[in-house]
Amino acid sequence: MRALVVGAGVGGLTTAIALRRRGIEVELFEAAPGPRTSGGGLGIASNATKVLRALGVDLPAAGVGRVCERFELRTARGRPLRELPIRSITEELGAPVVNVRRSDLAALLRDALAGTPVHHGVEVARYDRVGAGVVVTDADGRTHAGDVLVGADGIRSVVRAQAAGPEPVTEHGYVCWIATVAFAHPRLPAGGAVHYWGNGQRFGLIDVGGGHAYWWGTKNLPPDGARLRTDPRQDVLRHFAGWADEVRQVVSLTPAADVVAVPAQDRPFLESWGDGPVTLVGDAAHPMLTSLSQGASSAIEDGYALAHHLAAADDPAAGLRRYEEARRDRTRWLVSASRRLSRVEQIGHPVVAGLRNLAVRHAPAAVVRRQNIAPMRFELPT
Repeated sequence: MRALVVGAGVGGLTTAIALRRRGIEVELFEAAPGPRTSGGGLGIASNATKVLRALGVDLPAAGVGRVCERFELRTARGRPLRELPIRSITEELGAPVVNVRRSDLAALLRDALAGTPVHHGVEVARYDRVGAGVVVTDADGRTHAGDVLVGADGIRSVVRAQAAGPEPVTEHGYVCWIATVAFAHPRLPAGGAVHYWGNGQRFGLIDVGGGHAYWWGTKNLPPDGARLRTDPRQDVLRHFAGWADEVRQVVSLTPAADVVAVPAQDRPFLESWGDGPVTLVGDAAHPMLTSLSQGASSAIEDGYALAHHLAAADDPAAGLRRYEEARRDRTRWLVSASRRLSRVEQIGHPVVAGLRNLAVRHAPAAVVRRQNIAPMRFELPT
């Protein structure tokens, strides 16, 4: 069997690794001219580090990223709100949460794919079903044939657009700025992740190892608030004036060219991910907001599950449908739960935001633990 994977991000690379381990030939096509060496970071949750470990990719053993040892919520000025029980959660689940630079994770995944063709600078234009298989045509008119096609090409997936038809993205009324930078501060503990909550805006500061920190900031703004700026760092400094010292310091130390601004977006949940020899994984299938930190982690789950069901089926199309059925309920819940949490996090009214913070501070420990562990519960298919 030969699989064509469109998209060489975290989801596409993981899918290719999982397929290879099942004895399936893989070829990847990526529109970007080469591997990304910059960008933001990712929180790879326990559910995903368990999957990667099963695929022979152990982040802590490889020295990639930083195991999350402490997770704190603070006010905008840095006063403590709540510490989340990340250590006891990861101990129960038997797998760590690892915070990592996206480029470092992608490099490790590419290393695990040694010998697998990864074609950069290839923009897929369309696909056609030919017999029981599929033929992909790229923007230069070249064709590539396979038995199955996996769209791992993100929220604006070309494969999804052809399979499901045109559809608008859903805007959620706020902007997110992201970057990684060399940074250390006494209020960012080793292995720490700190989220600061304000009124209609938040900030995250995370140790990703190697003396670097990943930071992100959100602000309730229309989508053009992210698209029309030439120096997004100045926007961040202006919007977060008066916030905790470490917040303003990490932004000031970041080169302006390294700050990426993106609108908060997802799509309505797609019940059917493909037809015949075609399917989707990750953001192509179920793009979600970042609130649960499950976008990349759920894509990693997808790749493992897809390879499992495809290898177990006599007919490739039947295997893809079983994969989709197995993933539908969980990913639908993750998309919905991310939206619900996002609405709470981005509350703009000062009084309501104050009540939210009060509720977080005094919520029963058992409730807080249950809410945080639920998205990370995942059993490998057998």
